[in-house]
Amino acid sequence: MEKQKRSILVALNDSVSSRAVVDFLIDLIPCPEDCFIYLLHFFRKPSASEELMGKKFTSGLSSRMKMVLEKAKEKLVEKGIDPMNIETELVSQPYPTIADGIIDQVKRRNANLVVIGRKKMSKAEEFVMGDISIKLIRSLDGVSVLVVKSK
Repeated sequence: MEKQKRSILVALNDSVSSRAVVDFLIDLIPCPEDCFIYLLHFFRKPSASEELMGKKFTSGLSSRMKMVLEKAKEKLVEKGIDPMNIETELVSQPYPTIADGIIDQVKRRNANLVVIGRKKMSKAEEFVMGDISIKLIRSLDGVSVLVVKSK
């Protein structure tokens, strides 16, 4: 009987915590040939303040995020993961929150593990912005959630 591959969904953006996720993932995977990795970036509806930043900033966002995903894929391939076992995608489908997008994509892709980065937030920031990791843990039965905190 053939062993089923584990699938890992990794939510990334252009941040220190996302780079920490990729570095941690490289050291985490004991049998890279047994894993399928989804590297995803989720777009969300821009806030009013982000819209004020102008179209120049937002127009280049897709290409910047595509480069982030490709760089992450290259690092994983350098460490021995088969490029055929890595999928990158810019998820542009609108979700109410990033957490909702991750939950939907985990279910669609039947992922066994979600890996996200988390920067240190104050209690006020956490209250206003919410905590994606807590929402994932509460919502994803039977799926492991790994939160990598950046320094």
